[in-house]
Amino acid sequence: MKILKQILVYLIWIVVAILLGICHMYFVLGPKETGNGFLQVIGTIIYNYALVHVGLYIGAIIALVFILLDVFYLKKKLSQHKIATITRFAILVLIAVVIGVTHYVLEKVIDVI
Repeated sequence: MKILKQILVYLIWIVVAILLGICHMYFVLGPKETGNGFLQVIGTIIYNYALVHVGLYIGAIIALVFILLDVFYLKKKLSQHKIATITRFAILVLIAVVIGVTHYVLEKVIDVI
C-alpha cells in the first residue's frame, strides 16, 4: 500500500510538472490572436498543437529531473520537515525556471533548437 501511495504522489507531481511545461510554452509563444478567417483557424490549430506538444516534452523533462532529485536527495533531507510539500513545490518551480531559461537560451540566443 505504501508503494501505491508513493506512485500516486509522483503521478500528481508529474501532472504539476507537465502543467508548468505548458505554462512555459504559453509564455514563450504568447497569447494567440483570434480571428474568423480560414488562415486564422489553421493558425489557431497549429498554435494549440505546438503549445501542448512541446509543453508536454518540457513538462516531462521537468518531471524527470524533479523525480530523480526527489528520490536521490530530497526524500532523505525532507523526511522530518512539516513543510516538505511546499519545499518540493518550490524546488519544482525552480527546476521549471532553470529548464525554461535553458530552453530560451538554446532557442533564441544560441539558435540550436
